[in-house]
Amino acid sequence: MKKVDFMCTAFRDGFQSVYGARVFTKDFMPAVDAARKAGITHFEAGGGARFQALYFYSNDDAFEMMDEFRRVAGPDANLQTLSRGVNVVGLDSQPRDIIDLHAKMFKKHGMTTIRNFDALNDVDNLIDSGNSIHNAGLKHEVTVTMMSLPPKTTGAHDPDFYEGVLRKILDAGIPFDSLCFKDASGTSTPKTVYETIKRARKLVGKDVKIVMHSHDTAGCCVAQYTAALDAGANQIDLSMQPVSGGTCQVDIITMWHALRGTEYDLGVDIHAIQKAEDVFQQCMKDYFLPPEATKVNPNIPFFPLPGGALTANTQMLRDNGLMDKYPQIVEAMGETVAKGGFGTSVTPVSQFYFQQAFNNVIYGPWKKIAEGYGKMVLGYFGKTPVAPDPEVVKIAAEQLKKEPTTKKVVDINDADPTKGREAAIKMLKDNNIEVTDENIFIAASCKEKGILFLTGKSKVNGVRKADPAEEAAKKAGEYTVTVNGKAYGIKLGKANATVNGVDYPLSVKAGIDQAAIAAAASAAPAAAPAAVTGSQNVPAPMPGIVLRIECKEGQSVKKNQLIMVMEAMKMENEIYAPCDGVIGKIAVTQGQQVSAGDTLLSMGTTAAAPAAAAPAAAPAAAPAPAATGAGQVLSAPMPGLILRIEAKAGQAVKKNQLVMVMEAMKMENEIYAPCDGTISSIAVSQGQQVAAGDALLTIA
Repeated sequence: MKKVDFMCTAFRDGFQSVYGARVFTKDFMPAVDAARKAGITHFEAGGGARFQALYFYSNDDAFEMMDEFRRVAGPDANLQTLSRGVNVVGLDSQPRDIIDLHAKMFKKHGMTTIRNFDALNDVDNLIDSGNSIHNAGLKHEVTVTMMSLPPKTTGAHDPDFYEGVLRKILDAGIPFDSLCFKDASGTSTPKTVYETIKRARKLVGKDVKIVMHSHDTAGCCVAQYTAALDAGANQIDLSMQPVSGGTCQVDIITMWHALRGTEYDLGVDIHAIQKAEDVFQQCMKDYFLPPEATKVNPNIPFFPLPGGALTANTQMLRDNGLMDKYPQIVEAMGETVAKGGFGTSVTPVSQFYFQQAFNNVIYGPWKKIAEGYGKMVLGYFGKTPVAPDPEVVKIAAEQLKKEPTTKKVVDINDADPTKGREAAIKMLKDNNIEVTDENIFIAASCKEKGILFLTGKSKVNGVRKADPAEEAAKKAGEYTVTVNGKAYGIKLGKANATVNGVDYPLSVKAGIDQAAIAAAASAAPAAAPAAVTGSQNVPAPMPGIVLRIECKEGQSVKKNQLIMVMEAMKMENEIYAPCDGVIGKIAVTQGQQVSAGDTLLSMGTTAAAPAAAAPAAAPAAAPAPAATGAGQVLSAPMPGLILRIEAKAGQAVKKNQLVMVMEAMKMENEIYAPCDGTISSIAVSQGQQVAAGDALLTIA
């Protein structure tokens, strides 16, 4: 039998592919411990989206997470992270000093191996990052990125192209310990995988470890992995439930089963793996599992969206109330890939494709160039496999006010005073933050959001995890609703609502019935019924229909007196008063369908009825937007995060002057003054989440 090595990707790529990387550290460490006890020794433990996401969403520290991972996994585990070449762990590229600091910090915080790739397969982007990883004492897994192109499309991404990239890596003399072929969209055909790895094995010899990484988004992952093993690969990447299959890697158990009866063996105790997966599923039970995350999508070959980007973007669309646009956006992706130069659809390039497709849908085709996409087609992230569309390059140059370049990315960034170690130190000092290597790297890679974290101003956001107590209250129909500053305790049944202990009949229908609302508002208030104290609710003992009501509100009744008749299972069921008292509020009507436990009526002893209150005055109509001289409110054009405020109260501004920057969909959106005037007030603060239409500031 041939032993097949595997890395467990559940706690890095699995989290990115299912939860948009938004998972709290404390929640999954018991699963890491269970996996260790099951015999797993090679884990993907961080990097990629699981660096920034901790600061952006879960308000955790990524370095502390890595330290804890090492403690739980044990001293001998191979802990691997993911690096995006010159982009290291962000969407933007970095200068050499930050690339070097990345490797040193990850070594310091317990990592063993870094898988290092460039989405454009520009080998120049792997030289400095690869040398830094090697020099830091880490194992370097150099990577060639793969995908299939949509049908009837040509432009790189075939075995000849991948062989050419590998030859350039070898010619560049980049030190590496293993070689990975990474297909983040899971779209490469098994035939292409087989031919590519067969050629690679011939080039690097029999002793170099070759790894195949893919996702099951297109349903081909098992076939890809089998082809890779047949061609000479030593290792594959596998995951665990609930983050396996679909947008993730194939499950360990699934692959174990697929290899039964072959010459290959994973070398695991499958029953121990099952127990570890049970622990993991229990750890993640309160997290929202997006329906698109763990299912095969047969259309992925037509828009190669990687698993890690698919759910990250659908989560952001849900956050911003734009999920209805998703089908149009993914359909538009094909054009952004073709006109963008056919870089591999893996972060950050996959994000650039999605952002541009998003803009093309929201603003119109090529009306607004996403910054990352524009910089990519202009050459600021390296050389694309195929020349981008000339018209798109022209539009990007005009909108971004940048000329196309063929300079090396690290040379451009080394000359940029806004990037690098010194720029990060200035950010820290300007915000009175301790200057440490960790903080320098956080500031350099996360920018304003990193500073918000380090100053304690960031908040948990976008983590879709249920609160068990809150969910139990929802299930019981219990809510606290505050209206105009007054709190009401409300319990909703199907036929009634209990408000601050008093039952009222309830009916709900879709839409707003303006005629009914107007009629209710104009009706004089009815005389108040006798108030009831010491109220006791009479619930429906079973589901059924209210057949007859044998009492009236305000009526005195005796214990065991018939008060209502329900029909259930074609039988009449008589409902009797549970005590002597007075009928307070009847919560149902004849013929109404009720559920078991719904309140039928309340009983108690009488008290003086309060005088009917005068109807409250209708709220005044909202004032029309003030004229420029009196104050013009500038509103948020979309939901997002206030990233920077570029103006101050009392400051004079000109029309179209930059006053604020918001972040939405991982893109910076500049907000400009709509007119000449003076900022009279600013309604938001840096780091604040706002909804579309929220007031940002007022210009007088």
